Amino acid sequence: MKYYTAFLAGLCLATLAGCGGSSSSSGSSKPEQPASPNILFIVVDDAGVDQFEAFGYGGLTPPATQNINAIANAGVRFRNTWSMPTCTPTRSTFFNGQYPFRTNIRNAVVSNDLANSQPSPYSLTIPKLLREEAGYVSALVGKMHLTGSELNPDNHPLGDEAMRELGWDYFAGYLDGAPYPIDTTAGGIASAGTYPCGFVPTTAIDATHGADFGVCYLPDNHPSGELFIVMPEEASPPSGFNTPGRSCVEMGGLFDPNTLTATEARREQMQFENQNGFYTAQWKINHEDGSNETLEAYDAKARGYRTILETDYAIDWIQRAATAHPGKPWMLTLGYSAMHTPLQPPPAHLLPFPDAAPSLTGCGTPVASYAAELGLPVTGDLADFAQQRAVAQHMLEAVDHEIGRLLAETGIAERLQDGTLQYNPDSNTVVVFVSDNGTYMPSVKLPFDPSRAKGSLYQSGIWVPLIVAGPPSVVNSPGRDVEHMVNTTDLFSLFRELAGINESRVPATTPIDAQPVRPYLAEPAQPAIRSHNFTEQGTNLSASPAPPCVIPAANTCVQIFPQAGVCEDQSGDWYGPDEHGAGGFDSCCAVIEHLNTIEEDGTSVRVFPHEQRALRNEHFKLVRVSRMDCSIGSLVDTEEFYHINQSADVATLKLDTADADLLAAGEANLSPMEKTNLTLLRAELDAVLASAVHCPGDGNSDLVVDEKDLEEWAYWADTSAGRGMSSWYDLNHDGRTDSADRTIIEANLGTDCRL
Repeated sequence: MKYYTAFLAGLCLATLAGCGGSSSSSGSSKPEQPASPNILFIVVDDAGVDQFEAFGYGGLTPPATQNINAIANAGVRFRNTWSMPTCTPTRSTFFNGQYPFRTNIRNAVVSNDLANSQPSPYSLTIPKLLREEAGYVSALVGKMHLTGSELNPDNHPLGDEAMRELGWDYFAGYLDGAPYPIDTTAGGIASAGTYPCGFVPTTAIDATHGADFGVCYLPDNHPSGELFIVMPEEASPPSGFNTPGRSCVEMGGLFDPNTLTATEARREQMQFENQNGFYTAQWKINHEDGSNETLEAYDAKARGYRTILETDYAIDWIQRAATAHPGKPWMLTLGYSAMHTPLQPPPAHLLPFPDAAPSLTGCGTPVASYAAELGLPVTGDLADFAQQRAVAQHMLEAVDHEIGRLLAETGIAERLQDGTLQYNPDSNTVVVFVSDNGTYMPSVKLPFDPSRAKGSLYQSGIWVPLIVAGPPSVVNSPGRDVEHMVNTTDLFSLFRELAGINESRVPATTPIDAQPVRPYLAEPAQPAIRSHNFTEQGTNLSASPAPPCVIPAANTCVQIFPQAGVCEDQSGDWYGPDEHGAGGFDSCCAVIEHLNTIEEDGTSVRVFPHEQRALRNEHFKLVRVSRMDCSIGSLVDTEEFYHINQSADVATLKLDTADADLLAAGEANLSPMEKTNLTLLRAELDAVLASAVHCPGDGNSDLVVDEKDLEEWAYWADTSAGRGMSSWYDLNHDGRTDSADRTIIEANLGTDCRL
């Protein structure tokens, strides 16, 4: 069922004599080199602007990102880019150009979130628009976290067809939002907690549980065979197996330590079905011929370090696209999973300085301290924290390595004799690099505030890197900065502009918040296009809230994570039911009451905001927060007001830290200029929110309630076809698409919300 494509094609025929590139016949001829540029869109996970030397930051020891730096030097650095605070809302804005309050995609999608808080198959997306209007073929590789998954089929109505129905011609990646927790049993060879990094270390690292030799069992369909044995004399350089347990996991295997005997019985005990952080995945593949494929964690093709596999799939598709779709432009979206939790060491050969790798014991829960970076003594928990930060940095450096490999192997860039990367304009490919939100708190770099990081609307949570490189026809005067405000919604316009699609081709029923970006690429002196920037986070629609999880480093209780393992991966303490569904607390307020009465430390724990929004202009930022006050049992609204900038000089950088709130001393103490800006920002934020259109009964988002809504409701309500649960026609948000929803449509038939 192709929900939006048919509508868009009809629009083309009705409004224009033809839609450039939307169709072709066998008799037509096209140049082998498409007129529109190819687009390589790279998204990294949880890597705010604080991480990047190219933007002037990176802390005392910036991550070595030479390849990302090379892209920046060949393009334009947008130094003032805002995202949403978490992944799904931001990633949706890339492809629909709409603020979250228009789509109900207000937070990262988890298994108990209804389809109503996931991208709709009826909405216009960039891959649909580029295919219909400019003849692009598109692929999505890796993580994009736009939908639900098999963790809860009732809230995953599109199933394995999800990415195809959202517009991509090819998909190879994961529907889950993050890698599964690290398997601390290392494949069932030890009790839980024994191997915090998910593999057997050497005895130099762990004298009790480590090993310098053993048998590596490989999965059944591994091309190298079923096993290999690491002899004791091979456990030292230069054999290549000086870290045998880790090397085994990198190959997709499971390691049996301190033995030279391999048996079938022992192999059968190995738990290849276990997920293990970044070294396994459940891959979902939508092939271009319409078929689907699932690779489970026990399959050799699903095992190995994710960043490498993500790059492999991307290279393979780009190289195939030229022959499979001659003369057609392509857009590849590559979503790297790193640096999302769990923090797990990457293969050493991906690092610029492998000898500087940490001792790899730091895969446990970090503490919220910057002692290591401040040069204070590092022992005990602080040592673990320092290694956590080192692992996160190495994960980003591994991404940089693989970006370099991707660009070099596809000809988008050339590797010079000195090892540096040089962009190749003849590739006719525009490279767009961005992150989905700010860095998660344990990995935030100074002087950014780890307590106001990912998940918050403060600068550390929403200020992200954006780089665009391309041929001279796209990028004029590369190697420069743009200081003007850009929003991640604006990438929708950028992709449209790169494809040569006029803004008028976007249907009027699709309210777009995206502003143009390409003028900044073409004209170094381009004036600011945005007068303000906006971000928000709220609560997704759910039939039941998630259990409580307390994040000690932020003194915050959240009800976002449905499973204990996800909470613990975020360095949280789980207060939900146990693995058998027994016990636990039903709300954050209940947890805080428990901490106050039993442990006497609940007063410092706050409930995560129910809703928060921020708006800025050139110099000032307004933050509005709506948070549950457990003492009175209701939501309390507050405002904060900051003077901010995006200076690359950390000495003059102004961040919205807790001590910088201009309203803390009272509004009466503001200067005349501050009062004027506060008044303007309040009015602008109210105006942005007032632009929302609510149309009861309109399940397909065309802003009209008509017979088509009844027809499409009937499709989703058909229990005989295995439907009837969560869908975009679950209009009363109870997790079912049934007669109660039909009643809402019938009560609003004839409503035209375009008026």
